[in-house]
Amino acid sequence: MAERIIIIGAGVIGAASALALQQDDHDILLVDREAPCAGASFGNAGVIVNDSCAPTAMPGILFDVIRMIGQPLPPVSIRPAYFHKILPWLIRFIWQSRTAAVTNNAIHLYALSKHAVKSWRQLIDKSKLSSVLEETGWLKVYELQKTFNATSKARVLMDAIGTQYQVLTGEQIRDLEPNLAPIFNVGLYQEDCLRIVNPHRLVAGMVDLFVSRGGEYRQFSVEMIKVANETVSLSGPGGVLVANRVLIAAGAWSRTLARLCGDNVPLDTERGYHLMLPESTRSLLNGPVVNGESSFVLSPMEMGIRISGQIEFAGLTATPNYARMRSLLPAAKRMLPDLDTHEESVWMGCRPSLPDSLPVLGFASNTHQVLYAFGHQHLGMTLGAITGLVIADLVAGRKPVMDVSPYRPNRF
Repeated sequence: MAERIIIIGAGVIGAASALALQQDDHDILLVDREAPCAGASFGNAGVIVNDSCAPTAMPGILFDVIRMIGQPLPPVSIRPAYFHKILPWLIRFIWQSRTAAVTNNAIHLYALSKHAVKSWRQLIDKSKLSSVLEETGWLKVYELQKTFNATSKARVLMDAIGTQYQVLTGEQIRDLEPNLAPIFNVGLYQEDCLRIVNPHRLVAGMVDLFVSRGGEYRQFSVEMIKVANETVSLSGPGGVLVANRVLIAAGAWSRTLARLCGDNVPLDTERGYHLMLPESTRSLLNGPVVNGESSFVLSPMEMGIRISGQIEFAGLTATPNYARMRSLLPAAKRMLPDLDTHEESVWMGCRPSLPDSLPVLGFASNTHQVLYAFGHQHLGMTLGAITGLVIADLVAGRKPVMDVSPYRPNRF
């Protein structure tokens, strides 16, 4: 039966869910406190990685973080003023690095990500948006054998679960990316991936497509959610909205909204950064390349090359520290000698992350009138389409392609 459904959040998860629910003839209102694709969906590396399975919390992660502190370009930082706030999250995160937990989390991450490429094609292939996606690989390169050897636990996990990848020699790396400096001696390559040539054009285009098919988008800030008498009401400065169901897909801002619905989810934000280089640089790479030593990505896009990386724990409101991103420019230039390092723009966004690297996906604990789809950490673009299709299945009473109980909000 068609229902009136309000989706809170116009990033990739909300936009994908809107398109999927619309295919079932529901009356959908998509709302966001800002313009579509104004958050983390705007600034990512633009990669859809099929069969991704390695959670962020891996065995030995605590010692890895301690070692990072002494690096000249540490990929992770914690603002001192925020440490006491993030500490409970960090304790849960470290607890998830136990071998048994890692295996369990990897299985459930793979259960979603193995559908990544197929679900994107299912969602947008009949539209002009398919031109925003290109087939490419996901390449990680390493100068030092010892740095590559440190990935052995992740590779053992990938082998056990079934993720396909190749280990490349330096010569094979240069065959794929001839403009890279000949300093990389070993690589890890996942072939079955898609490149997003412009993440903003993809997500904003999804919202436009949704509206063109009869959906409604409205800028609206939600401050209160009330469930009563088979309806859900949302209130804020813009008034009151009423629907049969509500989907919370507000990314890093979802924790407060979920709490209003009775679920205290340990969601926090890993603030990520990117820096755009001139359009003339985009032809230097055939696909995204991860620097294994310094943990940043060079992604060719239609606007130029995007340098993305850096994880900062500082909450939702702290002032960005763009100096961290700019400090990567010498390393990027060393990696790609022909790179024009003129800064076109710089950005910071808030990734919604949970300690086990799994999203919250499914119904609220106390009511089936509220659904959740948030917490996709570094894999929002990868998991966007499959998340939307799963949400549509749940609303319709269909059985999703995987068991959704591992993603329930009260699993912690």
